[in-house]
Amino acid sequence: MGLCWWTVEVVVLTTVFSSLLLVRADEHDHKYTDKEEVVLWMNTVGPYHNRQETYKYFSLPFCVGTKKTISHYHETLGEALQGVELEFSGLDIKYKEEVLQTTYCDIELDKPKRDAFVYAIKNHYWYQMYIDDLPIWGIVGEADENGEDYYLWTYKKLEIGQNGNRIVDVNLTSEGKVKLVPNTRIPMSYSVKWKKSDVKFEDRFDKYLDPSFFQHRIHWFSIFNSFMMVIFLVGLVSMILMRTLRKDYARYSKEEEMDDMDRDLGDEYGWKQVHGDVFRPSSHPLIFSSLIGSGCQIFSVSLIVIIVAMIEDLYTERGSMLSTAIFVYAATSPVNGYFGGSLYAKQGGRRWIKQMFIGAFLIPAMVCGTAFFINFIAIYYHASRAIPFGTMVAVCCICFFVILPLNLVGTILGRNLSGQPNFPCRVNAVPRPIPEKKWFMEPAVIVCLGGILPFGSIFIEMYFIFTSFWAYKIYYVYGFMMLVLVILCIVTVCVTIVCTYFLLNAEDYRWQWTSFLSAASTAVYVYMYSFYYYFFKTK
Repeated sequence: MGLCWWTVEVVVLTTVFSSLLLVRADEHDHKYTDKEEVVLWMNTVGPYHNRQETYKYFSLPFCVGTKKTISHYHETLGEALQGVELEFSGLDIKYKEEVLQTTYCDIELDKPKRDAFVYAIKNHYWYQMYIDDLPIWGIVGEADENGEDYYLWTYKKLEIGQNGNRIVDVNLTSEGKVKLVPNTRIPMSYSVKWKKSDVKFEDRFDKYLDPSFFQHRIHWFSIFNSFMMVIFLVGLVSMILMRTLRKDYARYSKEEEMDDMDRDLGDEYGWKQVHGDVFRPSSHPLIFSSLIGSGCQIFSVSLIVIIVAMIEDLYTERGSMLSTAIFVYAATSPVNGYFGGSLYAKQGGRRWIKQMFIGAFLIPAMVCGTAFFINFIAIYYHASRAIPFGTMVAVCCICFFVILPLNLVGTILGRNLSGQPNFPCRVNAVPRPIPEKKWFMEPAVIVCLGGILPFGSIFIEMYFIFTSFWAYKIYYVYGFMMLVLVILCIVTVCVTIVCTYFLLNAEDYRWQWTSFLSAASTAVYVYMYSFYYYFFKTK
């Protein structure tokens, strides 16, 4: 086993060091000396109105510069999973060395190449490049007013801002509009101009942020509105429960003074009637405990990742957010095993190994299954989102060699430390019959209604998140996200308490799944809202 891990570590280190040696420019510490090579990476190209549809830059018949090719290696797992496909442009750029307009290659424009460019221009294709991890966007070309003639931008005019030995700003101007005519030669050219900038290296990504959008008054008002709803809801729940429970306790304490004959003849009703059945194991305890454990892990991951994103500017590095989420998810696997394993043991479960496997692979199987299905579509269309086979193997190795062992540790701890039933009252041998109740007290109705208020507290924030996903905006207001997470937790707790109380008061002891699904139905509303946003808010 030790030899196996040693081999894996050697392979990883070899890959990292080889990538560092092949990339000669100092992209990794972002420090340059005069006349040191600066690499212009070409990333992807795709329609402007669909940020998620991207292809390799050289899938269009662009030509490459004459400089020797430099291979790019994915620096992080998140970078590979997000479809970052950096290819060397072949342009000769050196630090602080200006380049006048220079032709770096020619495009021999035959009919298939012209058709490819025309299709790209019709669909408003944009391309993305990187210099020292700073993204640059440019448009492929444009059509005339009548839509009959199509023009390609052939001149890339780069203006790079430097502060000391660091690159702090990059701007691209596309010029040299050339009409696309078959069987002609189109020269592609570039120029580089260096300028001194006062922008600090730590603030160089500020130009890509959009404070006017993310810190708009509507955003602040939505947070304030949600807080008001939380205060109102907490107050309402507290008032209802305190008044109701006080009356119940007063009635029950009076009944305790009665003798057995009076108590048997008395008109008892309410939640105390099900005290002998309320701790009965839920139906399908194996799935239920696995879902509870996975939920505890997802909550831990969300909390930790948001805190890290608030402290560190994760948007400055490609794929860093996804890499952080994967690392934290793997590291918090004991949380899943602990809560899922202990709950399953309390409910009298015997197949704890099966429960451990289901709990460990429930979320990864759904996420990876969906991703791999989309991956087959991406491979068919030759999209840059296609995940390399090596990355798939890496994800599977994380699941089997990191998540599963840590989940096993958590399950063993949970079963031994808190797996013994400690219920305050005994469970009846024979289940109590459930009386008929009104339609709005049925579990299915409670579940459907339970997710409305939690969704109402977060849907404005979901709008900003979806906008950053589909549009060219970087989400960076993780303080807002933390507030919304706190609000969501409080609202969910209040709603779940109320739903559970109403169900028990109707003398229905099947509260476990109802309490879980009444809060989980929020996800269904989020999913429905994502469809609404896609069809009505995007192009």
